Amino acid sequence: MDSFAANKRFAEDIKVTFPLLSDWKRTTTKQYGLFNETSGYGVRATFVVDKEGKIEHLEVGKTAIDPTGAYQACDLLQKRKADAQKKPQ
Repeated sequence: MDSFAANKRFAEDIKVTFPLLSDWKRTTTKQYGLFNETSGYGVRATFVVDKEGKIEHLEVGKTAIDPTGAYQACDLLQKRKADAQKKPQ
């Protein structure tokens, strides 16, 4: 739900090279059940989605601000991809 500018700064601060998406209108936050109607805020969450659109990693809550879990999930996806390319067809 953060703005484009806030996401850009956050990405610079944690030195990531992948895009961070913003849900400024809260559409996706509500669809994923992360929006708190009372407070008007969403629960922080980090999703790692593969190229097929499958959620490979999900972290919800205060720990989602730490990108370590996302990095580990991305590393695992890269390893799977590399292993699949090595297998004879």
